[in-house]
Amino acid sequence: MKIVRSIAKMQELSRQTRSAGLTVGFVPTMGYLHDGHVSLIRLARESANVVVVSIFVNPTQFNSADDFTNYPRDEKTDEALLEEEGVDILFLPDAADVYPQGAATRVAVSGLTDYLCGAFRPGHFEGVATVVAALLNMVLPDVAVFGRKDFQQIQIVRRMVRDLHFGVTIVEGATSRERDGLARSSRNARLCAAERAVAGAIYAALSAGAQEYGRGQRSVSVLKQAALRRIEQAPGFRVEYLEVVDPDAIKPVDNADERSVMAIAAWLGPVRLIDNVTLADQALAVTEGTSTGAQSPAANTAIPTHSGV
Repeated sequence: MKIVRSIAKMQELSRQTRSAGLTVGFVPTMGYLHDGHVSLIRLARESANVVVVSIFVNPTQFNSADDFTNYPRDEKTDEALLEEEGVDILFLPDAADVYPQGAATRVAVSGLTDYLCGAFRPGHFEGVATVVAALLNMVLPDVAVFGRKDFQQIQIVRRMVRDLHFGVTIVEGATSRERDGLARSSRNARLCAAERAVAGAIYAALSAGAQEYGRGQRSVSVLKQAALRRIEQAPGFRVEYLEVVDPDAIKPVDNADERSVMAIAAWLGPVRLIDNVTLADQALAVTEGTSTGAQSPAANTAIPTHSGV
C-alpha cells in the first residue's frame, strides 16, 4: 500500500492509473476505521481497479471545537486495517494543503440543507461539500463510495456532483450495523458502557415507525409517535429531530409513501447519533424478521444503490 501525503503526487498517480485504462475507486473517511468503512472499501474494490482511501478529519464541518478535538483518531491501526483489506493508496493530506492560506471558496448546496442535520448544524454541510469537492479534485476518481448512514450528506454530494459536472459516479453503501442495530460510527467509541447498552434504541425507534407503516399507517404524525414512544423507553436520549422526508428534496412530508425516509438525530451523553431507514423497506425487513442482527461487511455490499453522474 502506498501512503501519499502530497496532493500533486496523488493526482499524478490517479492520472497514471487512468492512462493505463484502469479505474480509480475512492472512499473518503475521517479515520478511526470500523467494519462500516470496510464494507465501503470492499464496494469500491468491486467497482474499480485501484482503491484509494483518504483519512482527513475535516475541521470545517465540526460545529464544536470540542467535537473536533475529541474526534477519535488512530492512524496506525487504520493503516494496518487498510493493508489487510488490500487498499492500494492511503491518502493523508495535510489541513494546510487542503485549505491553503487565504482560501476563500466554499461550496453550498441550497435547499437540501434546510432540514434534518442542516437545521441544527449551521455551516456543517458547507464544510462537507467543500471538502468533498476538494478531495474529488485531489484524487480524481472514477467512482466515490459513501455510506447510507449519512443519508442527507450523500444526497447533497450527489447534487453537488451533478450540478458542478464532476466526472465521477457516486455509489451508496448500505448502513453497517452492530448486533443490536446501532449504525456503526467512529463516534460510538465515545459512548460509555451504560450508554452503549441502550444505544440500539435509536434503530428500534425507526423500526417501530416502519412497523406502523407496514400495518398500513401513512400519517407521519402517527408514525413519529410510534418511534418516539419506543426511544422514550430507553434512558438518557435527547431527541434532536425525528422526521419523515421526501428522499430527493429532503423536506418533511405529512403522509408517507414507499419512498419516504424516516431520519433521526438524538444525543446520548456526549455523542450525537444519527440514523435513517426507508419506511417501506424497513417495514418489509421487520415483517421478515431480518431487521436486526449483525451485518458482515460482505452483506452490506450486497445491496448498494448506484447513482451515475
